[in-house]
Amino acid sequence: MTRDNPPICKRVPHENHWHGEVFVDHYHWLREKDSPAVREYLEAENAYTAQRTAHLAPLEQELYDEMVARVQQTDLSVPVRLGGYFYYHRTVAGLQYPIRCRRRIGDAEQYDESLAEEVLLDQNAMAEGLTYLGIGDVEVSDSEQLLAFSTDVTGFRQYTLHVKDLGSGEVQENLAERVTSVEWGADDRTLFYVTEDPVTKRSNKLFRRRLGGEPELIFEETDELFRIGVSRTKDGSYLVVTAASTDTYECRVLAADAPGGDFRVLLPREKGHRYTVTHRDGVFYLRTDKDALDWRIVRVGVDDPRPENWEDLVPHREGVFVAAFEVFADFAVVQERVEGLNRFRVLSFDGTSGDDGGDWREISFPESVYAASGGGTPEYTSTKLRIDYQSMVTPPCVYDYDLRTLERELKKQREVHDYDPSAYATERVWAEARDGARIPVSVVYRRDTPRDGSAPLWLYGYGSYGISVPAGFNSDRVSLLDRGVVFAIAHIRGSSTLGEGWRRAGMLMQKRNTFYDFIDVAERLSGSGWTSKDRLLAEGGSAGGLLMGAVANMRPDLFRGIHSAVPFVDVMNTMMDASLPLTVGEYLEWGNPNEKPAFDYMKSYSPYDNLEAKDYPATLVTTSFNDSQVMYWEPAKYVAKLRTLKTGGEELLLKCKLEAAGHGGASGRYDRWRDRAFEMAWMLSQVGLGPAPGAH
Repeated sequence: MTRDNPPICKRVPHENHWHGEVFVDHYHWLREKDSPAVREYLEAENAYTAQRTAHLAPLEQELYDEMVARVQQTDLSVPVRLGGYFYYHRTVAGLQYPIRCRRRIGDAEQYDESLAEEVLLDQNAMAEGLTYLGIGDVEVSDSEQLLAFSTDVTGFRQYTLHVKDLGSGEVQENLAERVTSVEWGADDRTLFYVTEDPVTKRSNKLFRRRLGGEPELIFEETDELFRIGVSRTKDGSYLVVTAASTDTYECRVLAADAPGGDFRVLLPREKGHRYTVTHRDGVFYLRTDKDALDWRIVRVGVDDPRPENWEDLVPHREGVFVAAFEVFADFAVVQERVEGLNRFRVLSFDGTSGDDGGDWREISFPESVYAASGGGTPEYTSTKLRIDYQSMVTPPCVYDYDLRTLERELKKQREVHDYDPSAYATERVWAEARDGARIPVSVVYRRDTPRDGSAPLWLYGYGSYGISVPAGFNSDRVSLLDRGVVFAIAHIRGSSTLGEGWRRAGMLMQKRNTFYDFIDVAERLSGSGWTSKDRLLAEGGSAGGLLMGAVANMRPDLFRGIHSAVPFVDVMNTMMDASLPLTVGEYLEWGNPNEKPAFDYMKSYSPYDNLEAKDYPATLVTTSFNDSQVMYWEPAKYVAKLRTLKTGGEELLLKCKLEAAGHGGASGRYDRWRDRAFEMAWMLSQVGLGPAPGAH
C-alpha cells in the first residue's frame, strides 16, 4: 500500500482537567493500542513514508552495503577469564545474533582454541520463528554448571527467567516473568531475582528461589520513586540489593554463603544521599556523594558502616567526577572524569605504589580526545585491568593493563575494512552558552572537508539522566564522513560530562538549559566555518527526542533536517499519568507536574504542547509499536498534530516498526543496519547528498 498524500488523523476531543483548567487533546485516541483504527492509521503513515522515500532506495542500499562491508562479519570477542573458563561471544557472517560460548582454562593458563568449545546460548537458534529476541541478564553459578538467563521476545523489555544445566543442556524454562535482574547465591542452588510491576514496569519485588522449590517474596519496595536491583560484590562475598531513586540510594546486603538469611540495611536511605558498595577483606568500600558533589570513595568496617567511621580513600575534589570504582584482591581502580574525559588511577594494597592508602598511579592515553571505559574484569584475583579504548577516529581497542607496572597489552582492535584513520581528524571544540557556560563539543571529519561553511554537519545530542555520550568510534558514521559530512556531539547540560553540577544544571526547573545549550552549539558551529544553517542536521533519541522537539519549536530556522527517534515529546500527558511506566520515578528528573510551578515550567517546553503554525525543518520521526519506555503514541500524536499546524513544504514523516521491536529498535544486527541505512539516506537527502526529496 502506498499513499501520495499524508494520512489524515481523525480529531477526537479528549479533555484533561489539570490544576483547575481544561486541556483538550484531539489525538488522545491514538493511545488505544488494541484498536484496529490505530493500527490502520500507523500502517497508513508507514505507507506514506514508503511512498515519499521510495526514491532513496538505491542510496539506502548503497549505505547498507557500505556499513556491512566495513564490519568483520565472522568475529570473536576478546575472551574474559572467570573461574575455570574463558568466556566470549562470536558472530558468524549472515547470522543476526552473537553466540555465547566458553572454553576451559588450559595448563598454560591462556586461552587455547584447541580446547573444546561449549556453547552457552546460541541466540540464532533460540530466535527461530521469532521476529525479535533480546537477552537480559546472564549469570553463571559458582559451580560454573548452571546458567541463569532471561529473554524478551516482543521488544517490550519484559523478560522471562530460565536456567540451563551446562552439563546436560537441559533448560528449566519460564521460572519467572517480568524479571529485571538476577544473581546466584554461593550455594549454587539459590537464585535471587527482581521482578517489575506489570503496569508501571517499576522493579519492585525481590524473590528468593531454591531450584526445585517455590519462589519466596523477601522484599518489596513500596515507595514509587524507587526501583530495586540485585547484584553481587566482585569478591563474591555479598549479595547487594540497591533501591535507587534519582537522588537517593539505599543498599541491603547478605552474605552470599548464607543465602537463606536476611538482608540487612547497610545505610538507611537519607534524602539526597546516593551510594554504592563493594567489599574486600572485611571492609566495605562506598562510592558516595555525601558531602561530595562529584562523589568520593570511602572505606569502613562491615560491622559498623556509619558515616562517622568512614575513612576517605579518594577524597572529593572540585572538577573531578568520580565515575566508577573497582576493588580487586590486591588493587583498587578509580575511574574519574575531568573536563569530559575519563581517566583511570590504580592503587596497590600491598605497598608497591605506596602503603595502604598511599600513592595512586594514573593510566595515560595517547589521544587528546577519546573515550575510555572499563572493559569488564570480573575476576577478583586478577592482576590485569581490561579497558576499552577508542576515539572518533580510532576503532575500538581492548587493552589489558598490568596493575603492578601499568604496562599495557593490546588484545584486539576492531577490524574496519577499507578504513584509513589517518584520513580523518577529531577535535574538541568549546561553545559559549548564552549564560557564559563553556559547552564541550566533540567533532570528527575527513581531513579534506572544507571549513568554509559549505560542509553539512550532523549534530547529535541527548542531555538527560546524567548520561554522557562518549566521543567514540562508529563504523557506520564513516559513510557520512566520506560524503563530506562533519559529525559532532554536543555534551550539553543534563549530562554529567562536566560533573554532577553539569547534570543538575539541566534538570528539573533548569531543564531548558539543555535545549538552550544545543541551540547555542548549533549557532557556534554554523557561524565559525564548520557548517551553515541550511546545511545543519540534528538527531536525538528518547530524551534526546525531547531535545529535538524542543529545539525545533524554539529555533526551527537553525536546522535543515531533524531525525527524532523514539522521542519523549508528549511530556505533560505522560507525566500526568502515574500508571505509565517510568512516570512517578521520574518526578525527580523532570519535576512533579501535580505541583503547579513544575507543571507550568514543564508545559513551557513540552514539544507536543508548544507546536505552532510556522515553518518547521524537514523531520523524520521513528518509533516502535512495542516500545516500553516511550510509548508509540507519543511520536504518533506529535506527528498528527504537527501536520495540522506546520507551514511551508518541508517533509514530515513517521516510521513505526509494527513488527517486534523495542526502544532500541530491532534486535538483529542486519535489521539494525537496514534501519540505520534508511535514516542516514533520508538525512543525507536533506542536504543534497542523495536524490531530492519527493523525486521519482
